[in-house]
Amino acid sequence: MQTLDYGSIILDFSYLISAILFIIGLKRLSHPETAKKGNLFAASGMLLAMITTLILHKNASGGGIALANIILIVVVISIGTVVGSLMARKVKMTAMPQLVSLFNATGGAASMLVALMEFGNPNNSPVLVTLLGLVIGAIAFSGSIIAWGKLDGKIKTWYARIFRYINLFLLTLTVAIIVFMLLPVSEGVNVNVLLYTLLVIALVYGVLFVMPIGGADMPVVISLLNSFTGIAAAMAGFIYKNQAMILGGIFVGAAGMILTILMCRAMNRSLLNVIVGAFGGGAAASSDKEVGTVKEITLSDAAVLLNYAQKVVIVPGYGLAAAQAQHVCSELDKLLTDSGVEVKYAIHPVAGRMPGHMNVLLAEADVPYEKLEEMERINPEMPNTDVVVVIGANDVVNPAAIDEPSSPIYGMPIINAHEAKRIIVLKRGMGKGYAAIENYLFYNDKTNMLFGNAKDSLQKLVSEIKNL
Repeated sequence: MQTLDYGSIILDFSYLISAILFIIGLKRLSHPETAKKGNLFAASGMLLAMITTLILHKNASGGGIALANIILIVVVISIGTVVGSLMARKVKMTAMPQLVSLFNATGGAASMLVALMEFGNPNNSPVLVTLLGLVIGAIAFSGSIIAWGKLDGKIKTWYARIFRYINLFLLTLTVAIIVFMLLPVSEGVNVNVLLYTLLVIALVYGVLFVMPIGGADMPVVISLLNSFTGIAAAMAGFIYKNQAMILGGIFVGAAGMILTILMCRAMNRSLLNVIVGAFGGGAAASSDKEVGTVKEITLSDAAVLLNYAQKVVIVPGYGLAAAQAQHVCSELDKLLTDSGVEVKYAIHPVAGRMPGHMNVLLAEADVPYEKLEEMERINPEMPNTDVVVVIGANDVVNPAAIDEPSSPIYGMPIINAHEAKRIIVLKRGMGKGYAAIENYLFYNDKTNMLFGNAKDSLQKLVSEIKNL
């Protein structure tokens, strides 16, 4: 009579509970008010899976994890926990995209190393799964490192049309090597040489695929790389036949891919262009369009204009994060709302440097989530908006996307700030945005520029309104 393995049953049940906690966590992450608890739910699921695996996991011979290995795992996890906590606590909101890219790189590297070490192990999954884990993990690792460097200003965008052909060649070569390695190996073929060749190609592709990406398009790339890391983690789960890793990887991969597709639509780009490295980048074509003149506005005039408006829409961008002006912006919002002004926020899908950057920033300043309007919902209201206040945003309000076919962002949906009755732009100077192209909104007859640091300008504006 076969005896039941209660340890394996409990382990599988714990993985089921972990999966449920992952789903609840993802669901709660969809709203700022529940996002903190969502993180706790997801973290609890991962903690449960880790503890039960350490205690109940059995290897091919039926034995558990050796005590020395358990001690080593716990020590390494503890070190990683301390380092990660310190980094997360000290990082500024402006550097959050860089931190996300760096953490994403570590996930890709872990999956890559798992595949590299387990290749050829007869107790693991088929070779295809291992090779896919190696390739996808390597791309996620090197691509995320380049993304981190670009976001941190350490690496410049390097665009050339030849990149798309090189990337297509590398992808084709990768598929060819994988197919060859799946065939019965002929005598004299060194499989390890092919394995490391595949690793190098994947690492190079990760670099060349991210290098030409235009700055305004980086949020989409970060989302895609996050999806890659999730898929690579799922492959590692298949290698070890670990349901928790498989489920966690699938959730991350699917969520990242859905977000990537949605953001591609918001940018009017195709996912194929992202993959072959032709996504953004490059210099704008020359244009004969006259830019006009810039009109400045005084603080007192801006205060009067805002205080006596009926409807004001604030368009936040990376400049708001760079100046750490979200709290002062929230104060301005409350001041205007108390005066009877309707205040809303227009959020472009790729505003900032990572998906949801502006939502997180404003939530930190206790801006009510109900005031945040997505681009599709706010644009129809623009013609009836008395004043639009653009704070540190550039490419996402640039009318060149609508009326300049030569522009690199032509066809990209934007927030139609130019349709409002009056426009106030808070900006340090006349420097171009991350896409490095001219913004014709600044020269619009309805636009007035308020130059200076966004935080300082908003603080002075708040004082002016209080004195009215």
